[in-house]
Amino acid sequence: MTRSLRLAAISAFLGASLVLPGAALAIGSPRLAAVQVALRAKHLYGGPVDGQTGPATTAALLALQRHAGLAPDGVAGPQTLAALGPLAGPALGTRPVVPGTVGGDVVELQFLLAWHGFPSGTIDGAFGSHTQAALLRFQHWAGLPAVGVVGPATLTALRGPIPTCLLGLAWPLHTVPGDRFGPRGAGFHPGIDLPAPTGTPVHAAAVGRVVLAGPTAGGYGNLVVVRHANGVDTLYAHLSRVLVAHGEYVTVGTLLGLVGVTGEATGPHLHFEVRVRGAAVDPLPALG
Repeated sequence: MTRSLRLAAISAFLGASLVLPGAALAIGSPRLAAVQVALRAKHLYGGPVDGQTGPATTAALLALQRHAGLAPDGVAGPQTLAALGPLAGPALGTRPVVPGTVGGDVVELQFLLAWHGFPSGTIDGAFGSHTQAALLRFQHWAGLPAVGVVGPATLTALRGPIPTCLLGLAWPLHTVPGDRFGPRGAGFHPGIDLPAPTGTPVHAAAVGRVVLAGPTAGGYGNLVVVRHANGVDTLYAHLSRVLVAHGEYVTVGTLLGLVGVTGEATGPHLHFEVRVRGAAVDPLPALG
């Protein structure tokens, strides 16, 4: 079977990439994301959990099939899924998903939560405290009872529109983006990284009020958060210096701070994040 036919067969069996209402781009197949997690657990795949067909996923499936004594066709059919084990198991919605559940349905849940703006750390197929916290936040955001259990209403909401930022934003600094919004390894990057030398000025992307300014305990390091209209917050992380104060009103272009390497940064850059009522969204469409 040729490579192109293999990729087509994988897509046909696992379901095509989802284009949810309100999404500018396909987000990948949650089912294929489960296969990728199962392949990662067997140390056969080192790429991102993005639900996208590609040569790395196909090569990993072929290696698994050869090891399991199956016909090496690169297609995730029933026998291959069985060989992959529970992490490629039940589809989301086919059984109750509650804390403590492990399986492919949990991978799908984590994948969809991340794309809806509520990443839960590592996408690993285990329903632990981080996944439950993300689910509770999503349910609250979606106007559902925050019960931490996936029921029909939560499934419907997860298959509904991905939040977007309707507020036009100015670039906080001008450079070519590095890491973008979306899957990164077995995790999910909730913003964009704008590489620049330490000390580069960082400016406000819209009119608003500073609601946080200073060092934080998490990976963001020195952080400024500005609250705007329509439930939009912008976050400016890893700053070397913060040049505004909590409660200060800013306009487009107000100097907020300077690029740095604070928090969990491996090099000087600005991590720029946009949240809509608490859900992380892709900043690039709003930036134009």
